[in-house]
Amino acid sequence: MMKILIPVDGSENALRALRQVVDNRDWYREQPELHLLNVQLPVASGAVKMFISAEQLREYYEDEGQKVLQAAREVVQPTGLPFHARVAVGDIAATLVQYGRDNGCQMIVMGTRGMGALGNMLLGSVATKVIHLTSAPVMLVK
Repeated sequence: MMKILIPVDGSENALRALRQVVDNRDWYREQPELHLLNVQLPVASGAVKMFISAEQLREYYEDEGQKVLQAAREVVQPTGLPFHARVAVGDIAATLVQYGRDNGCQMIVMGTRGMGALGNMLLGSVATKVIHLTSAPVMLVK
């Protein structure tokens, strides 16, 4: 079974990438298994960790991530495609690539976002990092 990792960050670009896979699922020899992943950036450091327990932080990240994943779930559930929706915490690009490796994802499908004259002109910084860090094929959806 083809396992496809789809990063979900709450943006319309991310949902567009998801819809690309769902709407074109007949491209694949067999029904793909989708891995929807929301990566939360670590917000707590040093002094903050003295006042907030690890459990409270974990719950915060999970709650925030699940809110973001809800729209993606609503796109996939009616299709009957098998999927996993998960929340992770860390550097976004590195966490996406590691999750893909750990879960045997053969492809990453993600949205792009345009940037100004500075930095990456065609691709968002996360997409650029993912391309450099992974050996898996990456489909970028405008």
